Amino acid sequence: EGREHEFALSSIYGGRFDSYIRQFATAARDWGHPFFLRFNWEMNGNWFPWSEGVNGNGPGSFVAGWRHVHDIFESVGAHNVTWAWCPYADPRFRFYPLKPLYPGDAYVDWTCIDGYNWGTNPTNPVPWMSFEKIFTSTYRRIVRNIAPRKPMILAELASTGNGRSKSAWIRRMFQALRGPKFRRIRALVWFNQVDRHVDWPLENSGPASRAFRRGLSRGYRPNAYATLSESPIRPPEQASKRKRRAKRR
Repeated sequence: EGREHEFALSSIYGGRFDSYIRQFATAARDWGHPFFLRFNWEMNGNWFPWSEGVNGNGPGSFVAGWRHVHDIFESVGAHNVTWAWCPYADPRFRFYPLKPLYPGDAYVDWTCIDGYNWGTNPTNPVPWMSFEKIFTSTYRRIVRNIAPRKPMILAELASTGNGRSKSAWIRRMFQALRGPKFRRIRALVWFNQVDRHVDWPLENSGPASRAFRRGLSRGYRPNAYATLSESPIRPPEQASKRKRRAKRR
């Protein structure tokens, strides 16, 4: 805190931190396992120092910084990284436009969205919003106009609320995900911790945890990502198709 100006995007793509980035990338390569790297997430907001319009970051600087870091990882052979480009859900169209922030298909493996139903929580009092209300407009912008061929992960999502309202939100979330409107979403991560006094975890509500468990049990495959060996990480159905093609050869 107080040193954000030292980490402006121009410092990143200008090479100031290349030795650290190369060290991190080399350690990732040597670890060897495939993993998602959600680099400089929620860049369309104004609450992180890597967003354009803050901290001296001008137009085009986010893409330049992303590509620079990506190229260093490639140069050391850190091919086990799956690059996830992750804006924040923007149902009211209040944040930075997404298209100028996209580094390009050659630099992104998965797209991503973070989003929360804050409800009337005093930490961030906004109207109660359903899963569809939060995610639909941003999802459509990405899959129609920015990266239509990329799979998508929801890397941070959660809902506040008491047991009954939270469990109802979760049930409707899974109903939406099983429908045709969100076909590109192939993975999700629930933000399962208390943050700024907001009670996001599932375990703190019996109805919410049961609703989540039932949602996963209806047509969803068990988590297979921990056992994967190939990179970049592919959605399970794409990975299985690739294996079948390899066997036929």
